[in-house]
Amino acid sequence: MYVKYAVKHFRFLFFILFASQVIGQSSRDSVSENAITGIVLDAKTQQPLAGAVVQTKDLPLEVITDKNGQFLLKGINKLPFVIQITYIGYERLEQTVSKRINQFQLQPKPSDLNEVVVVGYGTQKRSDITGSVAKINPAELKRIPVASFDAQLQGASPGLQVISNSGVPGEAAFVRVRGTTSINSSSDPLYIIDGVFLNNNSLQTTNLGGRTTSPLADINPADIESIEVLKDAAATAIYGSRGANGVIIVTTKKGSFNAKPKVSLNISNGWVEADKSTLPDLASGPETASLANEYWINSGIDNPGLNRTFANRPFRPRSEGGSGLPEEQETFDRLGDLLRKGRVQDYNLAVEGGSNSSRYYLGVGYTDQDAFFKVIGFNRVGVKFNFDQKLTDRISFGLTNNFSRSYRNQARTGDGPQVSLWNSAVSSATYSPKFAEDGTSVGSDNTYVLIENYDVNTKSIRYVGSAYLDAQIAKGLKFRSSFSLDYNTYDEDQYWNSKTSIGRAANGQAISAISQNNTWINEQTLTYQTKWGLHGLTALAGNTIQSSDLAYTYAEGRGFPNDNYKLISSASIQTSSESYTKFALSSFFGRIGYNYASRYFAEATLRADASSKFGENKQWGYFPAFSLGWRIKEEQFLKEVSWLNELKLRASYGLTGNQSGIDNFASRGLWSGGSGYADVHGTPLPGIGPRQLGNQNLSWEKTAQTDIGVDLALNNNRLSITADWYRKYTSGILLQQPLPSSSGFSSYWENVGEVSNTGWELTINNVNLNERNFSWRSGLNISGNRNKIERLPTPITRYTRDWVILQEGYSMNSFWLYNQLYVDSKTGDAVFEGQEDGLTVEDRKIMNSFYPKFYGGLSNSFTYRNFDFSFLFSFQYGNYSLNLQRYFRERNPLSGGVLTNLSNRWKQEGDVTDMPRLTSVGNNYSLDQNSRYLEDASFLRLRQVSLGYNLPAKWAQLALLKSARIYAVATNLFLLTKYTGDPESNVTSDPTAQGIGSFGTPPQPRGFQFGINLTL
Repeated sequence: MYVKYAVKHFRFLFFILFASQVIGQSSRDSVSENAITGIVLDAKTQQPLAGAVVQTKDLPLEVITDKNGQFLLKGINKLPFVIQITYIGYERLEQTVSKRINQFQLQPKPSDLNEVVVVGYGTQKRSDITGSVAKINPAELKRIPVASFDAQLQGASPGLQVISNSGVPGEAAFVRVRGTTSINSSSDPLYIIDGVFLNNNSLQTTNLGGRTTSPLADINPADIESIEVLKDAAATAIYGSRGANGVIIVTTKKGSFNAKPKVSLNISNGWVEADKSTLPDLASGPETASLANEYWINSGIDNPGLNRTFANRPFRPRSEGGSGLPEEQETFDRLGDLLRKGRVQDYNLAVEGGSNSSRYYLGVGYTDQDAFFKVIGFNRVGVKFNFDQKLTDRISFGLTNNFSRSYRNQARTGDGPQVSLWNSAVSSATYSPKFAEDGTSVGSDNTYVLIENYDVNTKSIRYVGSAYLDAQIAKGLKFRSSFSLDYNTYDEDQYWNSKTSIGRAANGQAISAISQNNTWINEQTLTYQTKWGLHGLTALAGNTIQSSDLAYTYAEGRGFPNDNYKLISSASIQTSSESYTKFALSSFFGRIGYNYASRYFAEATLRADASSKFGENKQWGYFPAFSLGWRIKEEQFLKEVSWLNELKLRASYGLTGNQSGIDNFASRGLWSGGSGYADVHGTPLPGIGPRQLGNQNLSWEKTAQTDIGVDLALNNNRLSITADWYRKYTSGILLQQPLPSSSGFSSYWENVGEVSNTGWELTINNVNLNERNFSWRSGLNISGNRNKIERLPTPITRYTRDWVILQEGYSMNSFWLYNQLYVDSKTGDAVFEGQEDGLTVEDRKIMNSFYPKFYGGLSNSFTYRNFDFSFLFSFQYGNYSLNLQRYFRERNPLSGGVLTNLSNRWKQEGDVTDMPRLTSVGNNYSLDQNSRYLEDASFLRLRQVSLGYNLPAKWAQLALLKSARIYAVATNLFLLTKYTGDPESNVTSDPTAQGIGSFGTPPQPRGFQFGINLTL
């Protein structure tokens, strides 16, 4: 073996000497004085590199090395000059050349596995990480026209599921990292921005039809530098009680030391419009009237007691007292009148730079987004200022500051017919005129009246910032102290005038609700890092003190003199209420990591959290994690394998906790005021009464997670693969247990229930082509997760009509329905499983769930000279949604608008269809929990397409610019799905009732933007 190794290197040495002689002889004998020649080698292996691009910096001269790594470059009349050499998988080389014969050595470029990523309380090289961490480049996503950055992350990372529930800008998205771990508590990930633990619980309190606004919309995506997703226990356990649902770490731009000031201006403008493929397809006026007659007559036949006959059908000649024949009806397009091209505009100005001892970043941004239908809009003004200063060689401090003001024009969308803007346009029969002949409104909530009279607004003032002090105590030993604050004032305002159904009933109604949330955190950490010989050691110890309080004030006025008076002080009936709540958290944590020869890695983490939410003897929770890593590539038997650049195995196990989503005083027995009682004269006197039954044994939800992963890089790092398998098991789930009414209470909090999530993740990135003027890169991430309720004493149903059920042995968000088997081709009646003895609740089946079997994203990016082009697909497969749009718009043509798919109904004997005969009698359309409305919501969506052009440097310099780029972006251009409508739509933001789709919910729009990025 050693002889073979020596012979191999001797042959290579001989080749180099021979090549040098040939080059030298060639240069002396046949190469003119205006040429240079050379060889390009791998600096590590000394192997020649064929296909490297060699070019001069100031002259338009360029060649490519041959199979022996050699090149001849002509046209060089004067030495010295600067040469540039590029080759895929290697660092770009720029070198001054002063002789005619040269040798150049390229350094292998670090793979993605060796990049620096942000982890809990620090950074690490990816090659040293033993946990599961995904890094996202926000530059590729921030042009997607949504208000909050979390909604931009769909399809961007394995294990990260993001669902946009509607097309309302600024609405909360459904985000899960490796599945849902809790039932009543929050399963949202922890968001950390520049070390600040962000409050991502919406402060919205007023009714928006089940919709919830996103507090993350207060953050400007343009200020974000990088995003890391921490997924397994090894990565998240350092955050203890907040890490069970994953952690998303956001780092904003900081500027650079020793850098001249750089000014960046980014401007984009465009519009959003309806994706017609996802809009409700409503039957015309004549079609709707004809269906109404058929429904009327069939119902009368099935039940003569209804007295519904052909003679008294609703749409008969006006001379007979009817509304006119079906063919005489007009068609009124309310939905078309509601739609618009909503303008989308974004302006961002940033200045960054630094000196030897300081660096800074100042960004100012303005975003304005109209919805693709009238009334709704969102705008945000933000200022970002980051500053770091080195006081001495050992002491530094820094500030991060984010100020924002967000404003929303809002409307009720989603569930509930009252003043629901989208429902008013879809639910009204298309034959119903827009206004009566005398100009008065038609219907309780006329679309056109609502458009002109909606007055629902929200203002949010947000500050997110921190200050830190770093001190280098000794070599390798560093102390850090930080204080962070997240302050949010959320001001909601509504006025319903006499032209709306709410206003008519109350003679005008006004609502004002103000919420104030204040969360501060103080942290101290001590880190130590050392290396001796082949050994490396890192250690971290720290503590955290956190306090969060929420104050809420609500006022309502009813009965106004007229619609010119809108202040609550003008109302004849005024009511108000207020509340205040607070919780505190104290923590201690530590982490120690060891590596040998950058080959073997081990890490252990422990965090202890004490929460005021739990009983005195149950406040402390302890969350350990252990992980191992083995870089097999560094073993001797693989070091010389040139095509293998990285092979690493990872394994971890740990515990994390959860306390989110329960009341701050959930463990305590509570009494409240307001329980007045009468004295002997009948005058109410103040009193108190029991409000909540306590449970001093209430404690943490705990999630145990095992992860096994592999990282692989091949072919000069052109191909990289990361794969993980995990299992998460959550026990002690916090639930409200029912109590008999004789106890005086309806429920109390208890630790019951267990949930598991088992899944896999795969990421593949490949450089398909990297030629002189053209490159093509592809990326695929795909994940699968199986959610299962392992233990639950009593099944829990969710949402109206109990469509969703949580039951032991099944996935969360499963559907509980009567299973329609087929439609009898003779009678046209729907046939249900178990109907032989009459349908009962026992015949309902648990069928499918909201969660997909797998999901992910596919990206491709191309460059050709100064042009760049990219696109991103996102996809889900195996998920289902109960289509409430169909449920409400197919079942009763007499109640309003109907969908055109009713044309597929059974009409005569022999028809084969799944849509039964129209009638109000029997189970055809009156059975609410009908599996007929359960649809496969799998989808493939073209999430983004981007085309850009970078102006040549010499052109930009003529305009005194360092760089300039113009671009166009389109979003949601293509959707492939079997679902009737938008498969991501959900009638409510409630995470425990996902998969209830479409009804009253505007779908996601298509977007088009044009922009320019300038750098001075």
